[in-house]
Amino acid sequence: MIGPVSPTDRYRRPADLPPRIPLFPLRGAILLPRATLPLNVFEPRYLEMLDDVMSGDRLIGIVQPDQDGGPEDDEESPLDQEVGLRNVGCVGRVTSYQEVEDERLLITLTGIMRYDILDEAETELPYRVASVSYDRYAADLNEGLGEDQVDRANLLRVLRSYLDANRLEADWSAIQRASSEFLINALCVMCPYGPEEKQALLEAEDLKRRADVLVALAEMELASSGGNGNTLQ
Repeated sequence: MIGPVSPTDRYRRPADLPPRIPLFPLRGAILLPRATLPLNVFEPRYLEMLDDVMSGDRLIGIVQPDQDGGPEDDEESPLDQEVGLRNVGCVGRVTSYQEVEDERLLITLTGIMRYDILDEAETELPYRVASVSYDRYAADLNEGLGEDQVDRANLLRVLRSYLDANRLEADWSAIQRASSEFLINALCVMCPYGPEEKQALLEAEDLKRRADVLVALAEMELASSGGNGNTLQ
């Protein structure tokens, strides 16, 4: 019996993705393969972008603005199209789309694959478009790759300590049932770290290294706040 097909299963090799994609620069936000990113879209330039992608392949590239633009360029999504961008982002497919009041759109992007920006296209569109290469990230299409190398017990231990230290509640039974890949990538997307930390998580070479960075960040925060990442076994 054939199981349910994920909306991203249609992408089996880098060539299945377009070499040119619209960009959504967003500071402090990343996307990772098979993780989801909810967005509240209200700026006219991005509403027009969504109109365009929904009539096409429904793909958007999430990327962070560069940190070298100075304080005048510290907006969440800079208006200036000359603001530099990070070299690495992740393309996602719009898998949820809802129109709400005040001409806003609530969408969810499901991550497919990371990319390197090659160059930006000259365009009259109000949003940015870039030529990208997926070649370095072909392994992103292999669901669950590297899970056997992740220290899952340590990841869960530190996660529980982090949740307890911050008095956060979570469905622990759902966490324990989740695959290591889903858990790691979802936590990286949701975690409240700054742009540099987020980019480090995005650019981690493989799942094990991403988990190691995630654990290290959580342990540093626990230590700085007086929590103890080793109290719960």
